[in-house]
Amino acid sequence: MVGNASRATITDDRRITGLSADVIAELVAEIGPLWPERHQARLASRLRKRAVGAGAKYRLLFVDRLLATLVHLRHGVTHDVLACWFGVDRSTITRAIGEVLPLLAERGCTISPGARLRTLAEVIDHLGASGKTGSIDGTEIRVRRPTAGRKDRDRFISGKNKQNAVKTMVVTDKGGRVLFCSPAKPGSCADITHARQLGLVKVLADGPAVEILADAGYQGLGAQTGGRVITPSHRKFKMNAPDWYEEMHERQRKAHSSRRIQVEHGIAHLKNWRALTRHLGRREHMSHTVQAVAGLLSHQQTADLTSARPT
Repeated sequence: MVGNASRATITDDRRITGLSADVIAELVAEIGPLWPERHQARLASRLRKRAVGAGAKYRLLFVDRLLATLVHLRHGVTHDVLACWFGVDRSTITRAIGEVLPLLAERGCTISPGARLRTLAEVIDHLGASGKTGSIDGTEIRVRRPTAGRKDRDRFISGKNKQNAVKTMVVTDKGGRVLFCSPAKPGSCADITHARQLGLVKVLADGPAVEILADAGYQGLGAQTGGRVITPSHRKFKMNAPDWYEEMHERQRKAHSSRRIQVEHGIAHLKNWRALTRHLGRREHMSHTVQAVAGLLSHQQTADLTSARPT
């Protein structure tokens, strides 16, 4: 196990975890009580040959389990390296990350101290109540290729990048703060199809009147949502377009792109967490990984905005 000096070094240096010491302290206070409850419930939920509590005891404290998970998400550090750093076996690190990651993913995205958004409907309600404009976009994360002979092996091949990937939809506000990250879908799923499967059309139809900016991959949602989703205008001339039309179309395209550039910045901040640049683990864990990183990033963004406001 790491000593108090090493633990303090990890928490005090934001470059290691991507989070400030205050945010890490809030995570420990929030998730610390949930972890033993979840662990005991899992032990009691199955038939056992030994009583609950028997066997080897955990050598890794919860705060160290949390720090190992944060370092893994931030820098993509392998479990072997973390095991050497924390002085435990690799299987201990694997189990620790597997237990902490779902707890981080369930937190949702923080918009203010004590206020979280966990569903797409809550995001739309928040944007409608605050009168803010939202932006949506899809991003892809490379994953390992499924083994030969596996059913639906080609589902993970992205039509855009021609690589095996999973896709998630990101929603940000006009300031680029992450409000929502969807569960991961195979890379062959189109952006507009993913949005429809998430229920975006129904949520916008039943929710308040909001403005959602999107790129050309979502063209068609505007007509289905009563104009709430705004995409670049269709190109009317595919060949031999007049010069005046080319100039007008390019001006409109750039104006729309400059309005929705904040969602690209939000995705860039997500990709600063190395676990989302290329995933070498099991694809089934990607949804928890993406949503955990989104929750941590939004928590830190909210903390930075709160501390920057004049008192």
